[in-house]
Amino acid sequence: MNVHDKSLSKSTAKLLSGNSACAQGAVAAGCKFFAGYPITPSSEIAEKLVTSLPQAGGVFIQMEDEISAMAAVIGASMGGVKAMTATSGPGFSLKQENIGYAAGAEIPCVIVNVMRGGPSTGMPTRPSQADIMQTRFGSHGDYPMIVLAPSSVREIYEETIRAFDLAEICRTPVIVLYDQVIAQSSETVALAPPSGVRAERKWASGPRADYKPYAAGIDGIPAMPRPGDGYRTHTTGLTHGENGFPTQNPEAVERAMSRLYSKLDLHRELIESWEAIRCEDADVVIVAIGISARAAKRAVEICRAKGVHVGLFRPITLWPFPEAALQQACKGARAVLVPELNIGQLRLEVERLLGRHRVEGLHQYSGEPITPAQIAARATTLASEA
Repeated sequence: MNVHDKSLSKSTAKLLSGNSACAQGAVAAGCKFFAGYPITPSSEIAEKLVTSLPQAGGVFIQMEDEISAMAAVIGASMGGVKAMTATSGPGFSLKQENIGYAAGAEIPCVIVNVMRGGPSTGMPTRPSQADIMQTRFGSHGDYPMIVLAPSSVREIYEETIRAFDLAEICRTPVIVLYDQVIAQSSETVALAPPSGVRAERKWASGPRADYKPYAAGIDGIPAMPRPGDGYRTHTTGLTHGENGFPTQNPEAVERAMSRLYSKLDLHRELIESWEAIRCEDADVVIVAIGISARAAKRAVEICRAKGVHVGLFRPITLWPFPEAALQQACKGARAVLVPELNIGQLRLEVERLLGRHRVEGLHQYSGEPITPAQIAARATTLASEA
């Protein structure tokens, strides 16, 4: 789906940072448990939630490290509450084993990753976009993953709320991914409380004797047992059958893994979100996320003012990638430019979908964001060469 412009209400407008908006979004979504460990540049999320979450009837715990924080979030979710953690690159690396566990055992939870320079401890106070592939393939094995990539303070708030809804509906971990600039930039926004009833996970019902914790209907999502309801279940990171117990039977494994890996495809209409700006007549389409997309939006204006037909495609749902929408946006373009703060991770996905001959990267990994002027200059050159 495309995003739509929303007007500010002067009476409710506030100056907020991206991380503050994330914390507010979590509370608005019904989060009742946060476990984390301080790490720049995500620490403000924890700082806000340490007071606001208990006020909303939730629990905040600072754990001894990122590994235990992710484990605590899994446990809280299995206990029946909406749970969340937040971190940055080094902590996100430490969480990977437990993220894989949550994906394989189908445990709803939300993980916020505020990207900073790397590898290793890298540049804690500088932006990066080098965790794109790690969000999708960071843990071992094959598993599905939903990753949302907001690019503004308002969108961080909205996508954090949507992350909780998708986690509950699809019974899966959901990652909210944005960079240090978006996290610590402040904007004047009016954040309306979400309307309607928040999404709930599918709870087990019916005869207890017939319950199988990983049996799913046509939607591909198994019903979870609510603690205290009397449904017998077994949860493990080992490959398991519909009864939840470990199995290495080839047919059972194939059936279980096929359902696990394909369940998101059944809900793509709900999951996928993107923004397309002036792509209809574009000779060059820019594909970008986060702060690079903010710069690209201004670059489009610069190019259009000079008579150069440039558009922007911004995936808000990064994984699963909105493939059909990208192909539609770029169908008339002669070249595609991918500016990003890494050595070319998003470009690889765009090349896979559109072909290498049409795609060029603009990569920067110095710790400085790419400027609108840089993007506009490269897009103009591509338009003249196409």
